This record gives sequence, structure tokens and C-alpha cells, in this order.
Amino acid sequence: MCDSCGCHTHGHAEKRVVEVHQSLLAANQEQAEKNRHHIEAMGAVAINMISSPGSGKTTLLEHTLERIGSRWKVGVIEGDIETERDADRIRKKGVPVVQITTGGACHLDAPLVHKGLHGLQDQSEDGRFDLIFIENVGNLVCPATFDLGEHERIILVSVPEGSDKPAKYPTTFTGANTFLITKTDLLPHFDFSLAEARQEALRIHPELEILEIAAPTGQGMDEWLAHLDGLLARRQG
Repeated sequence: MCDSCGCHTHGHAEKRVVEVHQSLLAANQEQAEKNRHHIEAMGAVAINMISSPGSGKTTLLEHTLERIGSRWKVGVIEGDIETERDADRIRKKGVPVVQITTGGACHLDAPLVHKGLHGLQDQSEDGRFDLIFIENVGNLVCPATFDLGEHERIILVSVPEGSDKPAKYPTTFTGANTFLITKTDLLPHFDFSLAEARQEALRIHPELEILEIAAPTGQGMDEWLAHLDGLLARRQG
């Protein structure tokens, strides 16, 4: 069995592998609920960002932080297999950030995020935040299985990846609240159908909110910030 995602081969050990996987998910869910209470005690709303590598998660965060300024107190938990490169980019925006390197695991889990929450609080005088962004490891499969204690789960798919991603990864979209189509400034250069991506995503999850964004050009950023504003108002109102 893959320790990180629970994938397993078929054979005589299948029953035991399934039991171990179920136990792993149960333990993760228990910690996720504790994380949610912890985050709410910090006064924050947590957003779990899931996507393939290169979809623009860190770029979106950079431009989001620039636009937010001092309006909200923001913390970021960065998940990567190796390096602190994304965390370094976020630090330059002047917000607390914790880098979690998984050393090979294809996702963040609730215990890792628990450590990240304490790391953020260590960087805050009062330990409180408005928004906590959790940038998950780049992967459209494994992260969908693990609740981290977030309040909002966002799936990003960039134009260069193709508009068939919702149809190919339905489980990932089933558990999402919002679907961001990123790098829309590249639409003239790629065979990406906005209609197909929207139709397939809504077929899987009819209540999914869909936004189209090109962060470097500013396209869709006003709508994105309005979405965050609404999320904070609903959670903290």
C-alpha cells in the first residue's frame, strides 16, 4: 500500500490493506475536527487549495495578498514535497507562513496541518487570524481524500491543463465548494473549452461556484475577493 494515499494492489492482503486505510482516514478525520475547532478559536476561516502542480496556486496567493493589504490578517500554510520556495515567495508579502515538506507524500493530512497552525500562532502576537490559506501539495487525487479541518475547499485547474479535468477527476470536484479556472489570459493559445469545464463540473456538483481568473492581469480578482469577503461574512457573522 502507498502510505501517503492508501492506494493498494489486489491480492491476498487486500482485506487487511482496506482496514488499514479506513483506520488511517478515521484518525485523520478525528484530527481534522480538532483542527476546525482550533481554527475557529483563532477567529479564522481556513481554505484548502487543491490543484495539479503549476496551476497557479502560489501566484494567486501572491496577488490576493497584495490586494488584501492590511484589510484582513492572513496566515498561509504551504505544502510541498521538498523546498521552501513557495513559502519564500509568500514571506516577501509580509504575512506569517509555515512551510510543510512532506518528503514524498502526495498530500497534506490533518496532523501536519495541526503543526502548521501552531507554527502560524507562534508568528502572531495574539495568535488570531481572519483567513488561513492551506496550499496543498500539487496533486488532483490524494488531497481530495483528506479533510484538513478547512471550511472551504477550492479546486484550481489552469487553462494549459485542459478542460476535461472535472470529468477525469470527479471525486475531487464532488468534495469542493469552489472551482477556479486559472490562467484564463492564455485561452487564445490553448484548446480549452470554458463551456465544457463548467458543464462537467456542474454535472458532478450542481452547487459548485465557478470563477474564472487570470491573477497577473487582474481578470476575475474582484470577484475572487468578493467571494472571500462573503465567506468571511458567513463564517464570522
